[in-house]
Amino acid sequence: MNTPKIPKIVIVIGSAKDAIRYQSISKQAHTLVTINNAWRIREDWDYLVYPEDFPVENVPKEIAANQQLIVAEDFVPTQNAYGGFVYAGGTMAFTTAYWVLGKLKPDVMAFIGCDMVYPADGKQTHFYGFGAPDPLRDDVTLQSLEAKSQRLLVLAAQQNCLCVNLSDQLTSRLTFPRVSIAQLEGITNLDVEEKLHAVQVQFDASLVKGALDAETILGHYIESGRYWEHVASLSRTELAKIDALWMASQVN
Repeated sequence: MNTPKIPKIVIVIGSAKDAIRYQSISKQAHTLVTINNAWRIREDWDYLVYPEDFPVENVPKEIAANQQLIVAEDFVPTQNAYGGFVYAGGTMAFTTAYWVLGKLKPDVMAFIGCDMVYPADGKQTHFYGFGAPDPLRDDVTLQSLEAKSQRLLVLAAQQNCLCVNLSDQLTSRLTFPRVSIAQLEGITNLDVEEKLHAVQVQFDASLVKGALDAETILGHYIESGRYWEHVASLSRTELAKIDALWMASQVN
């Protein structure tokens, strides 16, 4: 009797307080990809992705043979294959996601601790205490986190990868369907196919093509990935129009 194929699941772990919930969950056959300081949440992570300006003292001093550090020279070419940082959004949750999509090619990419919602009352922002709300900085590529999320959701779905959000928070800037940790642990290929189809039919293919064509026409492609060195040449107005196209592409 053939054993049913198990979906290939990659869990992307950010540093929001919510991420700590994953600390005590069985890893099963999942691949764990941590962002920045999130490697501290549990010892059995597989990949740690961090940018050039990540403090060296925050990088783990020892890593296991099966663990790998992913740095700019690894993720920039992959990010470029999906249109580049300007269109994908210059924050590590999206950068990590596109690297996962391009290199690990999962059936399901699940996010926890990546809601990009920060308290305005001075309370703890990250699982380790206080951190800078990087996605909320005044950045030309991050005018609409929801639009960047929609873009990722669509491009992943085109690759037959389902993006889901494991968050139990009331609000999230991610527009992915919500799934509980328990649901993820029991997910089947049929579940993935059904949820993926539900995502795919939400978007108008011609409008998605229009958004991608608009990106190509605008030509804001920075091969080095260091888009902040070219801010003067980037049009905030035109990028906002492309964000609007991504939001409008969801018709159901």
